[in-house]
Amino acid sequence: MKIWAISDLHLSINNPKPMDIFGPTWEGYLDKIFDDWKAKVADDDLVLMAGDFSWAMKLEETKPDFDLISTLPGKKIMIRGNHDYWWKSISAVRAVLPENFFAIQNDAIKFGKYVVCGTRLWNLPDTRKPMTPENEKIYKRELIRLELTLQEAKKLQGEGDEIVCMLHYPPYTLREEDNEITATIEKYGVKKVVYGHLHAYLKQNKVLQKHGVTYFLTSCDLVGNNLVEII
Repeated sequence: MKIWAISDLHLSINNPKPMDIFGPTWEGYLDKIFDDWKAKVADDDLVLMAGDFSWAMKLEETKPDFDLISTLPGKKIMIRGNHDYWWKSISAVRAVLPENFFAIQNDAIKFGKYVVCGTRLWNLPDTRKPMTPENEKIYKRELIRLELTLQEAKKLQGEGDEIVCMLHYPPYTLREEDNEITATIEKYGVKKVVYGHLHAYLKQNKVLQKHGVTYFLTSCDLVGNNLVEII
């Protein structure tokens, strides 16, 4: 079993929203992703999708998007992104997921020797741009959710199992400095972290190793619309 990742698909099958207005990388991007997906992924593989799955505003509007991705091989595991406005209740989301689709929210799922967990996160504190009180409140709440999902992962982790953590927002600023989030990830022994959210105008290293943790930036437009092999 291999683990792949791709994020920020921004699907809009039911109400088409052209993504190529954001630059040439988005021209025909779904066809490129699907061709690469079909060439790489086996039915027993995992595909992690770190948020911003659909532009839909309501859960029922996501059905064509889920139906499309469900035709692709592999088990799909997703977390919520900042543009997934349709994602309100995790129980409601799970009730409509197609076969081999899994959603994580403040919990974790085990597949073989891998435990997958994750949360959305939020904009990070940056000394160059102080946070608003509202953003600070959301950030602190997301820190709690990160701790919750990692605690659940630890409960599922057996001897020799590896925890893979999905985030939507980056775990560090553009300067890639250590912070509360990276410290929490390290505390729980996570070795692989997948995240997205950033696009062409905000670039970081696509793969970064810090203190024994490997971080993978998987926003589709930044990785050439190809799935990234995590394990």
